[in-house]
Amino acid sequence: MDNRQRLLDVALNLFSQRGYDAVGVQEIVEAAGVTKPTLYHYFDSKRGLLDALLKRESGQLLTKLLPASIYQGDLVHTLEAITRAYFQLAEHQGTFYRLQLAIYYAPPESEANQAVRPFIKEQHAILEDVFIRAAEDHGNLRGRHQRYAAGFLGVINAMIGLYFNTGLDLNKDVIYQTVHQFMYGIFS
Repeated sequence: MDNRQRLLDVALNLFSQRGYDAVGVQEIVEAAGVTKPTLYHYFDSKRGLLDALLKRESGQLLTKLLPASIYQGDLVHTLEAITRAYFQLAEHQGTFYRLQLAIYYAPPESEANQAVRPFIKEQHAILEDVFIRAAEDHGNLRGRHQRYAAGFLGVINAMIGLYFNTGLDLNKDVIYQTVHQFMYGIFS
């Protein structure tokens, strides 16, 4: 493994274990077995390291999310596919997913929150588009796409939080329950 990848992997583990702000550059380079100039060569700064890490890891989410979010006239089916994509990411990239959640809920002025905001915004835009398209079939959804996207991702993240903290099995029944708990009432 090259130094750049090792730095990204070490940063992912340290940031997810203790939080972005609690981890210093010296700790990262020592754990990676490199020097500070090596980190600065690849990333310019700790923030640059976080930006590269978010870009690398978020790419895998988008690879799953984009095809899952293609609305083809069946909103429940689409939301189940999206939920499945998020659950798979949490199961297979749990370290990153936990980190993403932690820094998303960090204070808005924090460096970490500012770094993750574009990636979260991209996810919201994908989900909003699903609800915009579904509004063509379900007029009562019209104009509410931002709230529905945020609410739906919130329900998904709540289930993923239960997975991380209580061992909830993210199986097909939980996918079904997650979508139907969210759906209750939006068509009325």
